[in-house]
Amino acid sequence: MMVVDMSARLAAHLDVRFACLVHDLGKGTTPADILPRHHAHEERSVDLVNAVCDRWRVPNDLHELAVLVAREHGNIHRSKELQAAALLRLFERCDAIRKPRRFADALFACECDARGRLGFEDRPYPQRARLWDALQSVLAVNTGPIAGAAAKKGLKGEAIGAAVADARREALRRWLSGEPPGLSADAQNPAT
Repeated sequence: MMVVDMSARLAAHLDVRFACLVHDLGKGTTPADILPRHHAHEERSVDLVNAVCDRWRVPNDLHELAVLVAREHGNIHRSKELQAAALLRLFERCDAIRKPRRFADALFACECDARGRLGFEDRPYPQRARLWDALQSVLAVNTGPIAGAAAKKGLKGEAIGAAVADARREALRRWLSGEPPGLSADAQNPAT
């Protein structure tokens, strides 16, 4: 409950507080022989969050955020280790490119989780700002010209999506290396 207390202390809104409340439900189903570790509790948490949300008829927005936090909070906590391709996969799994506001809420819930532990209450949580900044580098990619150039070359469907993903990965690579924003020659000319 320290996580929920932290969400209240940080004045999180209801969606974030609910995600904080249910994100670790899977820990309660950890087999006794592997305690005190809770290996794969995220997957078990997702199933339990779905059951709770169905039973309580939780609105879709709260339900989706709770599932997202349950599934990805461990990856978000460890995100400093991720390179460009893994960061992009994280953003895609979180649907962060289409729903950045929900992703911001997930990051807030993860901060509450990290700081909602004895002795960690006042520690910084750099993952929140870091992942938000990384997402901004992806959102800054103008995908229209990339998709248009790929289509002019005869690419279709998944190939166009791959060209866009390549440009987004390149933007993340540049962001991670501290290079100024912008597209490399390869990203400007997809599928060359």
